[in-house]
Amino acid sequence: MFVARLISLNLLRQFSESIQVSELALKNRHTLPLLCFLLAVVFTRRVPTRADWVRYFPQIDMNHFSFGDNVRLCIQIVWLSVIKQSFTWHDWHLTRHLNVIKTLNSRFFGVCRRMSAKLVIAIDDRLEGRGVKRSANHFLPDSLLYIVLLVLTVLCLTVPFSITAQIVFVGVLAVVAASIRGVKGRLPNMLLIILSLIASCRYLWWRYSSTINWDKDLDMILGLVLLMAETYSWMVLLLSYFQTIWPLNRSPEPLPADTNKWPSIDLFIPTYNEELEVVRATVLAATAIDWPKDKVNIYILDDGKRDDFQAFAEQAGVGYIRRPTNEHAKAGNLNYALKQTHGDYVAIFDCDHIPTRAFFQVTMGAFLKDESLALVQTPHHFFSPDPFERNLSRFRQLPNEGNLFYGLIQDGNDMWDATFFCGSCAILRRGPLEEVGGVAVETVTEDAHTALKMHRLGYRSAYLKEPISAGLATDSLSAHVGQRIRWARGMAQIFRTDNPLLGKGFPGSNASVTLTV
Repeated sequence: MFVARLISLNLLRQFSESIQVSELALKNRHTLPLLCFLLAVVFTRRVPTRADWVRYFPQIDMNHFSFGDNVRLCIQIVWLSVIKQSFTWHDWHLTRHLNVIKTLNSRFFGVCRRMSAKLVIAIDDRLEGRGVKRSANHFLPDSLLYIVLLVLTVLCLTVPFSITAQIVFVGVLAVVAASIRGVKGRLPNMLLIILSLIASCRYLWWRYSSTINWDKDLDMILGLVLLMAETYSWMVLLLSYFQTIWPLNRSPEPLPADTNKWPSIDLFIPTYNEELEVVRATVLAATAIDWPKDKVNIYILDDGKRDDFQAFAEQAGVGYIRRPTNEHAKAGNLNYALKQTHGDYVAIFDCDHIPTRAFFQVTMGAFLKDESLALVQTPHHFFSPDPFERNLSRFRQLPNEGNLFYGLIQDGNDMWDATFFCGSCAILRRGPLEEVGGVAVETVTEDAHTALKMHRLGYRSAYLKEPISAGLATDSLSAHVGQRIRWARGMAQIFRTDNPLLGKGFPGSNASVTLTV
């Protein structure tokens, strides 16, 4: 007891020195700061100083600590732990035990990943016919194997497990997923998709077979509504997997050595109320694109009807188009410019997207190789943080939502010939664009709707995932959310007015892909 009291008195003395409050002034309200102090001593093996308290809790005055400061302290702890945490495993000082666990974990999953990589290579060889030559004699054994796999899959999805068996089953799935997660290639991704579908299908089977209360009307109605919502989510998941299961990873096509065979291009830069300084960078970058000067024409499409923009266009040596009216917004602006120009192809850049010099060199080869190709879309890469990245100080540290769409979804769309026009950083063949009546004006997402119309006529599209242009992200949360709302409304308008599932000449695979987007 004497030793325990001595230790407690010593800790209280160190705590009072840490917050620079006398021991006599300490009260019950200081219990939470004392707990934080003890946790810091245990996990960091050092005594926090006054400077540490000021650094991490600047809004709290320990000399006049009130009960309300407990709430502020809790909020700040959550903020520091979840958002602003800066510690790493090397800073965590329960080192001996945790490092042993970490080392064992790394070794175990390292062995699993190496075994998985060898297995994946063997399966790839078998699928592609490199390792084993298949013949007609293998048809019956293969068919029996597929039947057995189908039966095992049905049993795996429908047979109920005990709690122990369920824990073992989930553990096996987790170990397999962790083992193949780091293996590169399409096959590991497909295996992860299969594991995900096994888990989700088992859950849905349980929901349908064991959770609906048929005895009470209200319980049944509410339960079925929730079940339909979960089924809809599962269908979205399934379609998303179908959409992205085999990203195409298309490479640029080379251009002919003879530049006389290169086509002419009209480059449109639509603008309405943007500042001249924003547009200036895009225009000057466009004039530096590596393409024969007699085969590229650059136009500022000014719906704002500003004289200083016209003067800048003359100074920069680019065209300036001002239409008399502003109907149909950006789509109308582009359609008016189409009637005033005559290039073989049309390149479109938002006024805040800056192309690189090699933009045409990278994209135009695909058009010359495939006469049915109507669209080449490239990623929207941003050199400024969006509101979330800026507020959370995570710019360039974590992938943003654009990396998912332009890194995986559009590349998956390309496999199904369902890449759609995203409004900027793209090139369209003039013939197909004029054949569908120009840029669509029926919906607020005129870009995606235009691509849909061209696909209906049998034209193809392509996606190059190389970031060969860069732009400004939305600068405020309201603008960011408003942009997403407009996109969602536009997709709903397309589904309502020009349903992809019902359109003539539109492949079913493309329809399903468009719906998941």
